Amino acid sequence: MKLPEAFISYTREMMGEKLFAAFMEGMRQTASVSVRLNPLKIRGGNIREEQTAEGIRAELTAEDIREELTAEGIREELGPEHVPWCRHGYYLQGRPHFTFDPLLHAGCYYVQEAASMFVDEVIRQHVHGPVVALDLCAAPGGKSTALLAALPTGSVLVSNEPIRQRAHILSENLQKWGHADVLVTNNMPSDIRQTGVIFDLILTDVPCSGEGMFRKDAEAIGEWSAQHVLACQRLQRDIVEEAWQCLRPGGLLIYSTCTFNLHEDEENILWAVETLGAEVLPMATLEEWHVTPSLSEQLKDCVCRFIPGITRGEGLFIAVLRKPEAADASLSLQKPQRKKEKHLRQREKNPKNDRASASSIMAWLSHPELFTLRENVDDISAIPTRWLSLYEQMSGLRILHAGVGMGTRRGKDLLPAQSLALSPHLNPAAFATCEIDLAQAMSYLRKESVVLPHSIPRGFVLLTYRGAVLGFVKNIGSRANNLYPQEWKIRSGYQPEGLCEIM
Repeated sequence: MKLPEAFISYTREMMGEKLFAAFMEGMRQTASVSVRLNPLKIRGGNIREEQTAEGIRAELTAEDIREELTAEGIREELGPEHVPWCRHGYYLQGRPHFTFDPLLHAGCYYVQEAASMFVDEVIRQHVHGPVVALDLCAAPGGKSTALLAALPTGSVLVSNEPIRQRAHILSENLQKWGHADVLVTNNMPSDIRQTGVIFDLILTDVPCSGEGMFRKDAEAIGEWSAQHVLACQRLQRDIVEEAWQCLRPGGLLIYSTCTFNLHEDEENILWAVETLGAEVLPMATLEEWHVTPSLSEQLKDCVCRFIPGITRGEGLFIAVLRKPEAADASLSLQKPQRKKEKHLRQREKNPKNDRASASSIMAWLSHPELFTLRENVDDISAIPTRWLSLYEQMSGLRILHAGVGMGTRRGKDLLPAQSLALSPHLNPAAFATCEIDLAQAMSYLRKESVVLPHSIPRGFVLLTYRGAVLGFVKNIGSRANNLYPQEWKIRSGYQPEGLCEIM
């Protein structure tokens, strides 16, 4: 690995010789591989926790998960090593071909580098009650899925990605994760500000120069320059200032980058303190985690740095800012745009006035009383009623997914949605099921034909693999139509030798 000379010179001076030598040694090492388990699906796709009256599951402890994995015969690749700052994170002993593991596509786990899982620890230290949260630059979804697993019961997350192609990847990953208390949007920060929604918590994992990805991504090295670093710094400040206007007084903003330099990290935090009146909150870490404190004397014990060679993970900088209770009136929110609201009232409506149709759709949910149906053109979603007003306030945005996607009208038919199949709120008695083997699962995920046993009834059928739901087919007798989303299908025809599962 050949790093830019300007980067080496600056980083050596910034870190000092001892820390820099450990960093360079870490950059020569192979990056670790880690996954974060989905607490809604860790037992073969079935919900391990008891469901409360509100339809929310109780939280698992790390010890619960360890016992669960042992009882379920976890595969050797997962190993015993727990990521210490994340309840559901585990280091792997190698790197399997994740694409060819059906349980990944079922949302049973998410592949995420270990340092980024520190969001779980941040939430546990600073968030102690239900919040309305925003992940502003969320694709591909690692930190959003971590937030959904960590936020207190009753919270709701708006997961946004400004870039359209990346936003669709984000939507896919969050639908696979299966949490109902989420909206996925594809908008610029200024669009979100104009809705008038005020958030209790905002995560800004801002675009950066990507120095923390040098070990894993050679392209990041080629794109680096001192000028690009300063351009990123300006963009990051614009994003934070926009987000700050959407944050309630007393609310929290989590700022993170995957880079090392002071310009995009400590300098931006000090800028937020001086310009926005932000308070930087301390973060406690354990000595055995080997987390590096701030490289600026002004921010000791208030920010965390994850540096390869020191901490087992990739590069990460993270800080938590609190907005003052008496916020500057000049940063107040703009009024929602009435023109957009009017447009959406015409476009979005309740499902067609057919009580039998609505009741039959709601029967697909295990607790339909917790949801309200909304229809946008031909797509029907079930929105948790307790945050329906938030959904309606944000309806002027480009919403890619909200709550539980229920189905799409196709002529006289209503095709059940993939989101429903992957949701823990699915009523398992609503559809016939068919357990399939690995070869059939891979055929299904490639959107190839799947042959069902003659004993399976006609109609919509849920396919499961090791108990985890993969999605729907429509059994018409002579064949089964594969309803897996075209844009989600595995395009590679390669099949590695042996199993690729980690669970």
